[in-house]
Amino acid sequence: MAVTKTHPIKSTLKAAIDYICNPEKTDGKLLVSAYGCAAETADIEFAWTRRHAIDKGTNLGRHLIQAFEPGEVSPEEAHEIGMQLAKEILGGKYEFVLTTHIDKDHVHNHIIFNAVSFADHKHYHSNKRSYHEIRRVSDRLCKEHGLSVVVPGQDKGKSYIEHQAERNGTSYKAKLKATIDRLIPTCKDFEDLLARLQREGYEIERGKYISCRASDQERFTRMKTLGIDYTEEAITARIAGASRPSRQPKQRDDRIRLLYDLQAKQGGLQHWAKIQNLKLAAKTFAWLEERGIDNYADLESKATSITEKRDSSHTEIKTIEARSAELALVMKHAATYRKLKPIYDQYRRSGDKEKFMRGHESEIILLEAAARELKRLGAVPLPTAESMKAELAALNAKKEKLLAEYKTARSEAQEYETVKQNVDTLLSVPKEQEQKQRKEKQFE
Repeated sequence: MAVTKTHPIKSTLKAAIDYICNPEKTDGKLLVSAYGCAAETADIEFAWTRRHAIDKGTNLGRHLIQAFEPGEVSPEEAHEIGMQLAKEILGGKYEFVLTTHIDKDHVHNHIIFNAVSFADHKHYHSNKRSYHEIRRVSDRLCKEHGLSVVVPGQDKGKSYIEHQAERNGTSYKAKLKATIDRLIPTCKDFEDLLARLQREGYEIERGKYISCRASDQERFTRMKTLGIDYTEEAITARIAGASRPSRQPKQRDDRIRLLYDLQAKQGGLQHWAKIQNLKLAAKTFAWLEERGIDNYADLESKATSITEKRDSSHTEIKTIEARSAELALVMKHAATYRKLKPIYDQYRRSGDKEKFMRGHESEIILLEAAARELKRLGAVPLPTAESMKAELAALNAKKEKLLAEYKTARSEAQEYETVKQNVDTLLSVPKEQEQKQRKEKQFE
């Protein structure tokens, strides 16, 4: 399991980057990588990108830490996972420096990324949604690499600190929910509940949202953040006798579902599963009839065709994303190079280069870094800004079209796979019965 946490960097960007790049922690800097910048000049390049932003925000960057279970992953694999995580959550639009520290009993990644995108110069907005996206991607990557992950369930949507606190019985939210659940049957209305909460020791704050705070709690907790069962409307309805919103019947789902495994059921559950399987079998055959599929070969052929279409669209999307990210990098470095080239030309012509360097050190460093990256990316001679913008627009338009095709194909492929598995199960039943009858005849 990889644990993630993130915090803003407001004033010590260079010190933070120097810390995570410490050779003693990163195996002599073998476990240091960067994207869209060089680790040695990242603070200067971050600042140059921020200079072009309209909404600079208050942060210079963000620091993301991804820590793994002791002994579960090698430093090299952890570094690879960190690179995949950074590229996915940042979409190839933010410069970042990634390092893997091996000086503790657990391997952990540090990712420091710019607070402003070099692609569109928009500020990175950190909130609950972005943090949960980081956790989700990190968990998925851990699973893909065969590492342990957080088991999804009732804790979905909680921060890691909340998750641990609730496990330890110390979560303020868990205690407030338990208190509300206990008081609801005795209350006549919502105001009565608030009065009883005050008698229980909670401080109530009124405003756009009702908030509560325990006597030893630092901050107020908005009741609406406790879940859909604890909004003012939901609590009022529960006091009136309605069931919890989370327990109300779900909308009808017409998707095809897999047949139940009868061997895994016993007693009454097996009888129930048999009845459900009859319904699912009828639904499966109706689905086949609607599509004019009357033989197994036809089903296999169509399932294969739609799967290939899905995979082809996915591959094309990934190719476009890779090219778009590369193009964004070229556009960034090309813009820097063009803007600073006059200063660099002055430096080259200067009679006292050392003096000129002292006055324009950051500009010259940036230009040389941009020139190196452009050469590495094969963007020599420089393409025009107009041609790159036109190519990027065409790529984005093509990606949007492919995404729509991919989502449709993915949904259809899932349906075909479920139907095919159901048909395979139904076709195997007569064979199993036939084998059973043959065995019984042998012992007659």
